[in-house]
Amino acid sequence: PTPVIRWIKEGGELPANRTFFENFKKTLKIIDVSEADSGNYKCIARNILGSAHHVISVTVKAAPYWITAPRNLVLSPGEDGTLICRANGNPKPNISWLANGVPI
Repeated sequence: PTPVIRWIKEGGELPANRTFFENFKKTLKIIDVSEADSGNYKCIARNILGSAHHVISVTVKAAPYWITAPRNLVLSPGEDGTLICRANGNPKPNISWLANGVPI
């Protein structure tokens, strides 16, 4: 008999409200993908004669983006100032600091 198809995300839940099934559940579609969607997804096919499964590894790549964007500072001589640059991405971006185009 035609097997019943089921999808699971190992170690978590399928993305809520962003998961759709197509082609009689043979296709799992995730919309608006985020880095949290990375992981192993398992497709399980089962009928009265047994079951089979396959694990699909999903990696979500992301260009660098700001967690906290740097802000301009206006300081007077003798004051202290703090510059914050927080970025993320996948792979994790390297952050470098330059003063007037010269690495510091």
